[in-house]
Amino acid sequence: MKINENRLRELARLQEKLEYTFKNTDLLNTALTHTSYVKGENRNTGHNERLEFLGDAVLELIVSEYLFINNPYMNEGLMTRIRARAVYENALYDAAREIGLGEYLLLSHGEEHTGGRDKPSILSDALEAVIGAMYLEGGIEPAKKFILGFAVHFINDAVSTISAKDFKTLLQEHIQQNHSGSLEYNVISVAGPDHRRVFTMEACINGKPYGRGQGNSKQEAGQNAAHATLVMLGEIKPELPEDAK
Repeated sequence: MKINENRLRELARLQEKLEYTFKNTDLLNTALTHTSYVKGENRNTGHNERLEFLGDAVLELIVSEYLFINNPYMNEGLMTRIRARAVYENALYDAAREIGLGEYLLLSHGEEHTGGRDKPSILSDALEAVIGAMYLEGGIEPAKKFILGFAVHFINDAVSTISAKDFKTLLQEHIQQNHSGSLEYNVISVAGPDHRRVFTMEACINGKPYGRGQGNSKQEAGQNAAHATLVMLGEIKPELPEDAK
């Protein structure tokens, strides 16, 4: 499909926001073409599903690399959960809206009238397609720069939300992955007045005591015991984040 002058000006504005200039503007235009558009008189026009497929893989690779490099003590299970949270539809939707991607999409009249320019599924898919187009033309570096420009916020938010609150799950996963046997938490002591109890709990693997933790509830003490055990096993850093308490 030949791109007219008005469309070229639109794409030029978008490329300023992307901080990347396409040599092949047709490729970017295809990335912005929803399947609903390629019917009737536009039936010979390419759409963005294949580019979306490619962009999804590139996005996952870049986020995985970032987590791997910046979190050397984080295990595979936690990195997988954080990656899923960082690149889920709503995160991509927010990033797409931030650059106003919806106004540049090519949609059918029907999709247009039903709010397609602001649908999370359409916008997130289009953002992945743009990533795919950027990678296809410019290689990994411009795609990486663009992805990290919006994704680091979501990654860091996922790290603080998941890793700080999920030590017991992490320990259970470690034991299952390594076939280490059974895990239980035992109350060692309860101290303090009724309105401010302090529990001390100990994590035991196959009956062998490992880390201990304290807290004002059994849940908090158990989380801290799991954290101490993960440190002993070399799975995470020694520091306990404040919001795990």
